[in-house]
Amino acid sequence: MPGVGWGHPFRYQQSGGKLPDDTAVTGAREKSEGENTGESIPGDTVTGTEGKDLSRERPGPSPYQVAEKSFTERELAYWGISGITVEVLHRYGVVSLAEYRSETREGKTFGFTSTPAEPMFGYRGKWGVKVYRPLSEVRFVYGGHTGDNYCFGLEQLPSKGDLLFLTGGEKDVMTLAAHGFQAICFNSETSVIPAKTVRKLVYRFKHIVLLYDTDKTGLECSEKHRVQLSEYGVKRLVLPLPGTKSEKDVTDYFKAGHTREDLMGLFLKLLDTLYGDTMAVLKSCEIDYDCPPEQAVAIVTAGDVPLGSEENILCITGGEGTGKSNYTAALVAGAIMEREEDADLLGVKVEPNRKGRAVLLYDTEQSEQQLYKNTGRLLRRAGREKMPPYLHVYCLTGMSRNERLTAIIQSMDKYHYLHGGIHLVVIDGVADLIRCSNDEAESVALVDEIYRLAGIYRTCITAVVHFVPNGLKLRGHLGSELQRKSAAILSIEKDENPEVSVVKALKVRDGSPLDIPLMQFRWDKQAGMPVYMGEKPRVEKERRKEKELSEMARAAFVTQKKVWLYRAMRTDTGNPGREGTDGEGVHPLHAGKGNY
Repeated sequence: MPGVGWGHPFRYQQSGGKLPDDTAVTGAREKSEGENTGESIPGDTVTGTEGKDLSRERPGPSPYQVAEKSFTERELAYWGISGITVEVLHRYGVVSLAEYRSETREGKTFGFTSTPAEPMFGYRGKWGVKVYRPLSEVRFVYGGHTGDNYCFGLEQLPSKGDLLFLTGGEKDVMTLAAHGFQAICFNSETSVIPAKTVRKLVYRFKHIVLLYDTDKTGLECSEKHRVQLSEYGVKRLVLPLPGTKSEKDVTDYFKAGHTREDLMGLFLKLLDTLYGDTMAVLKSCEIDYDCPPEQAVAIVTAGDVPLGSEENILCITGGEGTGKSNYTAALVAGAIMEREEDADLLGVKVEPNRKGRAVLLYDTEQSEQQLYKNTGRLLRRAGREKMPPYLHVYCLTGMSRNERLTAIIQSMDKYHYLHGGIHLVVIDGVADLIRCSNDEAESVALVDEIYRLAGIYRTCITAVVHFVPNGLKLRGHLGSELQRKSAAILSIEKDENPEVSVVKALKVRDGSPLDIPLMQFRWDKQAGMPVYMGEKPRVEKERRKEKELSEMARAAFVTQKKVWLYRAMRTDTGNPGREGTDGEGVHPLHAGKGNY
């Protein structure tokens, strides 16, 4: 079926597929850098020659006529050598041409006729047609006008993908598509790549890779374009081909017997080059299941449940005046005990510091006088009259917030080497190391740094942070980060008896917080320090379980703005409580003691 461009009458018809002498062709171009010469159809002995540079200018649309025909078996065999099937040809709008007629700039008509020795194909577009004659002297001619935005394969791309190749010619695009890759090309390798096109593609594809010929022109152009498009992260892949006429592009690569997996392997090597430093660092972080890591020592435990272990953070929280500082002082006392014996550590056990490693206490809240008194109490609890050389206690209230974290980091580093390691670190008032505990960036950076230090020095860092006043949430963004990163969180609250403080677990990484007993301690005037009162009665633990399960169940029934009605069961009698009625929301249950 003939196709007509611009409706121009023809005054001249050139036979044999040659151009009129001493004329220039409107729209004719030199050989595309992405295509080979010397290609042949199976059974033919005709070889082509290099295409001539007929004209680099296209001042305006060129009138043309084309006559299409069905692909012959020889033509399909030609494409099939590169793995390109008839489905791929149809997908990319490639047709077999019987004839092509057009005009030169001087208005002289010329034309080409397809023969078995010199087949002719057309890359159709809305702008016109690009004629491809792979075995002829004049290999490429444009009918119509491509404009400045010619891009072959753009319409066939998916909406999103991971890898996109920018290659030198249309045939290479289809060869890559036939092997399961996404690709596009522009007019030629020497063409300017529109930055606006690449900018749009960057949002759709993770990797955009230049895959040009390996001859001199292709190598120079691919490097030039890589530099020009570096701001978009465009990469450059060079095929392992010598750059000769028959071995220089991706079509030749697949013709030589290489597979999709081979090309993907080249891309992976490119990523290894680009990500070499990162992958080298990650190698040491990779889990080798055949070589288990060194077991982390549990520094602080409650029963058989580890609360604070090496390379982790133990968070202590609570309201004002609940006894947080006294509790952390007991942890320090356990780390400096002169003799390994049972001691009153307010319900927990602390791994003995047998190697005399550093024990560090940084306080950002108490005055120097108050911290001195607390230090005396923890020494008495540990059975010591003097401070051991590896214990260092610091009052940081006189330092600015910016200086405190630096002081902690540098002193930890020094004492790590001075004492052969760090056994335990306590930071009482971790929120005072940053300007605002509600500053997300500062909070994330601080907790990341504390976690990093715990890992570097293989120690347990105990961080003390306040509850939100009159609430049950840790303080600000800082509390949220500690809640994520901490191995365990212990909450210290006042009991119904204000002289008694209760310690309960809010989070335990290795186990359930309900496995940790409710521990209680009170101030002993005679001893001059807090003393452990034992676990709260088992019924209190069960009541806590029931309360928390009830809160979980209640939260599960509340969805957006709709509140579902439900009834609970008495644990003592098995009788249900009264149901709420429509409109009441979650109605209070009145079945008496034992409801949950």
